[in-house]
Amino acid sequence: MSETTPGSDKDDALRLTPEASGGWEDLTRSWDDISLNEKPRSVDDRGDAPPIQIPRDSPHRRSVWGRVGRTVVSLVLIFGLIGPVLVTAAYRFVPPPITYLMVERVFEGRGFSRQWRSLDEISPRLVRSVIAAEDAKFCSHRGFDFGAMQKAFAHNERSKRVRGGSTISQQTAKNIFLWPDRSYVRKGLEAYFTVLIEGLWGKRRIMEVYLNSVEWGPGVYGAQAAAMKNFGVGADQLSPAQAARLAAILPSPLKWRAAKPGPYVKRRSGRIDKAAGTVRREGMASCVLG
Repeated sequence: MSETTPGSDKDDALRLTPEASGGWEDLTRSWDDISLNEKPRSVDDRGDAPPIQIPRDSPHRRSVWGRVGRTVVSLVLIFGLIGPVLVTAAYRFVPPPITYLMVERVFEGRGFSRQWRSLDEISPRLVRSVIAAEDAKFCSHRGFDFGAMQKAFAHNERSKRVRGGSTISQQTAKNIFLWPDRSYVRKGLEAYFTVLIEGLWGKRRIMEVYLNSVEWGPGVYGAQAAAMKNFGVGADQLSPAQAARLAAILPSPLKWRAAKPGPYVKRRSGRIDKAAGTVRREGMASCVLG
């Protein structure tokens, strides 16, 4: 058995030499190509990297749309349902402020005159005349007179002169909360607010708000302003004839005059005066006057 001696071929095979590795220069150059301070490229440095996309059916996307949906539903509940109920409930105790129609008339240059009076400070004659002229079944319906609505529809189909079938409750809802328009949207909202005021206010409060907010001439709103403007007396001092004249011009307050009525208003106010007597005798205003 032979011994391996230093400098033999086997020992040379295990020894790293410049010649065996391609030279010291090649070895140094290979180490120089390696940078020990080099950092991995960040996401921002990868200009050619595609953007991250969230699948349409991912849980994250569904959660975002869920939050948006809940927010929309909450806003609808607050402003569409809860808000109107709270406002209507507040108007049960405090006088409603200026309405949309009043603002519109001010911008038209018609002025503004209104003095709030409680129902006890308004003549019962005016209450009975308004019921006789506008809504004979005011105390017996729950906000809507469907028979009057059907008659008004049939009349409007035959005649160019439009006849309204709205009750005093419907007119009050429109005057206080809505705008003067004949769209289906407004009529739907009018029905909604009519139900609210019938349930939250009651007949007496509806009549009080109506008589203090209805338009009675250019820039004239409410019974007190109308009585002073036309007859120079307070709303509590109106005579039967004066009350009937004020009720007579309600369908067209910008066209007709109570102080100096034309032939049509005279005839109409005469009929209303007689009908107001019937309202008094048959107790058709008992829900308001007790």
